[in-house]
Amino acid sequence: MTLKKELIARIKANGPISIADFMTEALLHPTKGYYTSHNPFGSQGDFVTAPEISQMFGEIIGLSLAQSWLDQGAPSSFVLAELGPGRGTLMSDILRATHSIKGFNQAARLFLVEASASLKNIQKTILSRFNPTWISKIDDLPQAPLWLVANEFFDALPIQQFERSNDGWKERHIGLIEGSLCFGVSLANSRLDLAHRLEDTKEGDIVEICTAAKNIINYVGNQITSKGGCALIFDYGDWRSQGDTLQAIQNHKHVNPLDEPGAADLTAHVDFEALAQSSTPAAHTRITPQGIYLERLGITARANQLAGRLSGAALVSHIAAHKRLTHSEEMGTIFKVLGIFPPNSKLPPGLTK
Repeated sequence: MTLKKELIARIKANGPISIADFMTEALLHPTKGYYTSHNPFGSQGDFVTAPEISQMFGEIIGLSLAQSWLDQGAPSSFVLAELGPGRGTLMSDILRATHSIKGFNQAARLFLVEASASLKNIQKTILSRFNPTWISKIDDLPQAPLWLVANEFFDALPIQQFERSNDGWKERHIGLIEGSLCFGVSLANSRLDLAHRLEDTKEGDIVEICTAAKNIINYVGNQITSKGGCALIFDYGDWRSQGDTLQAIQNHKHVNPLDEPGAADLTAHVDFEALAQSSTPAAHTRITPQGIYLERLGITARANQLAGRLSGAALVSHIAAHKRLTHSEEMGTIFKVLGIFPPNSKLPPGLTK
């Protein structure tokens, strides 16, 4: 039985499900979920992430993390963690770049937060020499100074959607029409957690909430405040979420999220305001477009350095990669960076308050 048929049977038996429940099943069903049954990354997958585009992305991040570590006194033992490490490419590039920073790699204890068994196997081929520890949830991290990176992790967490009405907020859910999956709405309710959104919405507007993201970043913020460290979050979205941003990607193309659950990647734009507020008591930076962040930290100089060793098709590809990561018409603007750090500590390099 396909996952779609399973969901239809479940809805017939128990009634509509939330979008959050639908995303959880579609992405992480033990045998039929997207991340448990696919290799989504790269040209043969459904999308390409920044680390797969160029080594420069991970190198820049690695040196930024290392400088933050130095700024906080270079603790002799700390946790280096990544949320949703993908194929392991980003962390591999980070650790290669930080190898030249005296003491950093030796002090780092590598932890990878990964829920997919198939992706763990891929990560092992790249990262096993660094002796990583895999965990499935954030609160399994050791209580120690924490330097953490998350690239395109929060956009894949399950969301709820709420539509404003004159009577309150109606939650969007997934039900059935003539036996087929469809979107619908619940009866209106008041919601204290959306009271602040009355100022910038009108009837019919949609607001998204990601409870899982808030819980994760609150845990990270508390650990960084008490133990030291910093977190760098890269994702697409904006300071405040508005509108229906749920999307499905299959074979590098947008598809209907309800057509083939488990066969397409599901994501939604990240609400960086909610992340920043949930990081309290830690401090947070201003969100910064990815292109500006990378340029502040010298990606063009690094690109020119690498270009001197290349020619022909390899050089053309390298130039295109730099453009894709930094230019406003590509990933440079839609992707944002948020830093989280201890109060009264130096900001992570490349970011502002």
